[in-house]
Amino acid sequence: MMDAVSTDSSSTPSNEAKPRRTRRTRMTGAERRQQLLEIGRTLFAARGFEGTSVEEIAAKAGVSKPVVYEHFGGKEGLYAVVVDREMRRLLDMVTSSLTAGHPRELLEQAAFALLDYIEECTDGFRILVRDSPIPQSTGSFASLISDIATQVEDILGREFKSRGFDPKLAPLYAQALVGMVALTGQWWLDVRRPKKAEVAAHLVNLAWHGLDGLEAKPHLIGRRKS
Repeated sequence: MMDAVSTDSSSTPSNEAKPRRTRRTRMTGAERRQQLLEIGRTLFAARGFEGTSVEEIAAKAGVSKPVVYEHFGGKEGLYAVVVDREMRRLLDMVTSSLTAGHPRELLEQAAFALLDYIEECTDGFRILVRDSPIPQSTGSFASLISDIATQVEDILGREFKSRGFDPKLAPLYAQALVGMVALTGQWWLDVRRPKKAEVAAHLVNLAWHGLDGLEAKPHLIGRRKS
């Protein structure tokens, strides 16, 4: 009689369940687009347009380069959308903040709105203040400042009229005031001193007391007259 063949339990397949591979949740088209915008925004702020590549954007998102091209047509398209979104965000923050009735408080609100944006959306502001390398881009920081200035022209026009000044000069003064705040904001972006409220107070101090002592017909005191 043949001996029974002994079996080695170690050679039999284990009945223990093998760990299952976790499947990635597939992003929708809208979610992928938003992801690419956020990654592009971060990279453009840190390295600029020229220093950022489609390869790096795709790698950060865990996708292939064609996915970036599919959504934006390339780096230029992605950059243009990022700039457009930041411009609209800043413009909305400034215009929605102008709620006061007194002109001096309006100046304070406008200054705070820009400084709030710099503080809360630092990457976005860094992108906006760079010169756009794309001629067909949706805008520039200069055009954004012009848009914001347009929002305060009417306010200055009414103030000028009540003081006996020519309201037609309101656009010029609006550009000057908004430009002053914007340039100070660019400086404050890096130094962050003094505190935001103190910066706003000093900006309004210069702007308001300058307006308070405004000459109806300013004149030049130097030899050059033209």
